[in-house]
Amino acid sequence: MSRKTPVISDFRRIAVKVGSSLLVDSEGGRIHEEWLRSFVADLAQLHGEGRDVMVVSSGSIALGRAVLKLPSGALKLEESQAAAAVGQIALARTWSEALGRHGIGAGQILVTLGDTEERRRYLNARSTISILLEWRAVPVINENDTVATTEIRYGDNDRLAARVATMTSTDLLVLLSDIDGLYDAPPHLRADAKLIPIVERITPEIEQMAGSAGSELSRGGMQTKIEAGKIATTSGTHMVIASGRVDHPLRAIAQGAPCTWFLTPANPVTARKRWIAGSLEPRGTLTVDAGAVTALRSGRSLLPAGVIRVDGRFARGDAVVVRGPDGGEIGRGLVAYDAEDAERIKGRSSSDIVLILGLEGRAEMIHRDDLVIGRV
Repeated sequence: MSRKTPVISDFRRIAVKVGSSLLVDSEGGRIHEEWLRSFVADLAQLHGEGRDVMVVSSGSIALGRAVLKLPSGALKLEESQAAAAVGQIALARTWSEALGRHGIGAGQILVTLGDTEERRRYLNARSTISILLEWRAVPVINENDTVATTEIRYGDNDRLAARVATMTSTDLLVLLSDIDGLYDAPPHLRADAKLIPIVERITPEIEQMAGSAGSELSRGGMQTKIEAGKIATTSGTHMVIASGRVDHPLRAIAQGAPCTWFLTPANPVTARKRWIAGSLEPRGTLTVDAGAVTALRSGRSLLPAGVIRVDGRFARGDAVVVRGPDGGEIGRGLVAYDAEDAERIKGRSSSDIVLILGLEGRAEMIHRDDLVIGRV
C-alpha cells in the first residue's frame, strides 16, 4: 500500500532550491520581479507560521553576466568565477530587499563541496545556519562559484541543496524546477508520459526515468534531482520536485498542484546517527569513567568531567570512539574539541573550560545530538 502524500504544513523546517532560470531572465539578465514577489510571499507565510525556512539560490553567474554585459556563450572557469564575484553582490541584494519587504532578515551563506564534506567546516556552516534560523532570519545559500574549481564544485544546486538540507536536519527539501515532477518518460517527447506523484524508494527504474539538463542557465537536469533525492531521503529528509513556472509556487504545492514527492523511511536524527556510527573513520578515542557510561546510556551528553583518557590526533568535528573504563566501546560521536584541548580539559568541570583554554567553549565534549550509543 502506498503511503499518504505529505503536505507542506506537515513540516517544521523547509529548504527551497531556486534555479537560475526561475530567478533570472535568460535574455536580458533581469530578475523576474513579479515571480520573486509571489515566491517570497509564500516564504513569508511559512515563516509567519513559525516554520524555519531557507533558500538555496542559483543566479550569481547569470546576474554577473548581465551586470558586466558579457556576450552569450560558454565561459571559461575563471570567467565564470569572476562573473559570480559580481553577481553574488546583486543576488544577495535581491534576496535581502525581497525578504525585507516582509520584515524578514536575510543572511548570505556561500559554500563549497568541502564545506559539507570536511567535518570542521561542516560544523561551522551548520552552526551559522542554525543561529540565523534561531534569529528568525532566512539563510540564502549558494555554491561559492568564485573559489570552487572544476574538480570540487557541485556543478548544480540540486545536490548542494540536498547536502544543506541533511546538514541542517531539514524536514522537507523543495526543488522548484522547469518541470512539475518526475515522469515515466520524457514529456516533451511522449504525449502519453505520466507524472509519478510519489516515489517511496529510488530504484534503478526510477533513475532510468531521469532526463538531462534543460535550459541554458540551469546546470542541473532531472538526473541531478534524482541524485539529490538519494542524498535527502537517505538522510531522513522528504523531497518534492514541483514547477516553479507559476506564481506562488509553494502555495500551489500546498493546494495540490502536480508534483513528485520522494519519501524518506527515516527521520533526520536517526539518519544522522547512522551516518556517524557507520560512515566516518574514527580519528581518536575518549575513555570515560563509570559515571559517564551511565549518563551516556541514559541519553546525556558527554561532559569533560567524565573523560579520563584521550588518545589519537583529532580535530574538532572529527569522529571518535567512546570507551568505558574497561576498554569496551560505548559509542561514537563527533568531538567538540581538538585532541590537545580535550587533553587539557579532561576530568574538569565545564565551568573551568574558559579558565583552562582562555575562551568560552562548548560545555560538552560530545553533544548528545552528535553521539551514538551502541547501534542505531
